[in-house]
Amino acid sequence: MNQNVIEKFNNLLGEEKVKADEPMKRHTTFRIGGPADYFLMPSSPKEVKGIIEICKEESLPYFILGNGSNLLVSDEGYRGVIIQLYRNYGDISVEGNVIRANAGALLSQIASAAKNASLTGFEFAGGIPGTLGGAVVMNAGAYGGEMKDVLKEVTVMTGNGEILTLPAEKLEMGYRTSVVKTNGYLVLGAVIELEKGDQEAIKTRMKELTEQRVGKQPLEFPSAGSTFKRPEGYFAGKLIMDAGLRGYQTGGAQVAEKHCGFVINKDNATAADVCRLMKDVQDKVKEQFGVTLEPEVKFLGNFGDAFGLNIK
Repeated sequence: MNQNVIEKFNNLLGEEKVKADEPMKRHTTFRIGGPADYFLMPSSPKEVKGIIEICKEESLPYFILGNGSNLLVSDEGYRGVIIQLYRNYGDISVEGNVIRANAGALLSQIASAAKNASLTGFEFAGGIPGTLGGAVVMNAGAYGGEMKDVLKEVTVMTGNGEILTLPAEKLEMGYRTSVVKTNGYLVLGAVIELEKGDQEAIKTRMKELTEQRVGKQPLEFPSAGSTFKRPEGYFAGKLIMDAGLRGYQTGGAQVAEKHCGFVINKDNATAADVCRLMKDVQDKVKEQFGVTLEPEVKFLGNFGDAFGLNIK
């Protein structure tokens, strides 16, 4: 650990926003991951820009983290800087039929703000366990809705620290991708445009979707959500189930019995357990159905060849 680097971060952010050797299992929904060298919690674009400048000066890699809902961190952790945009960066405001939110705002909080303002169109996102920033990057979606349906514009920071506001039509949003992802931009915030609706109807729809999630998803266990992308013409969970892998376990990691599309942290799983399990699943599904499952979960840290797992 470089004390000089820590002092630079302390001077920029204040000591309360700077942690060293921070266990990443505290910051992912998988509850897995070794320590990050530096863990920073900025609360303004100026602070974010300052952190990136220090990272460049010190040749330190950095990673932008929301609430870690789609992430597997290696058991060794991360040799670099984690920039967390979460509760510290999560302001939400409503004006008419428009919601402005910072990147760290949880989708559930935005959905609640929309409901309280009788705005409809964001119900689909109420149960997605992520922040707005990650949802924009990946064009998050569920139950027939996607972020591309509701975004008006997004404010991003480029790798050079330039702040751009991109209108929705320039975001090139597709299945789990966007221009933000392909260009490596950092999301600072977004404007969401909704329609006026009936508050009771909105509440009812959100309740229905919550009941569907609770009934179908293994929410009682730590996980990273859907583990594999949906292959064209198939459903990953059904392929895994049909391959006879419901409840299949490696170490502390398990294919969820409730929904085979989820790998869960059943019993103090390590990142290595999860990778081994995912590789087994990939192999069995490929062998039986000729379909290659691609991971939807993101990988952070050193995984080596991860048992030959196809990590992109």
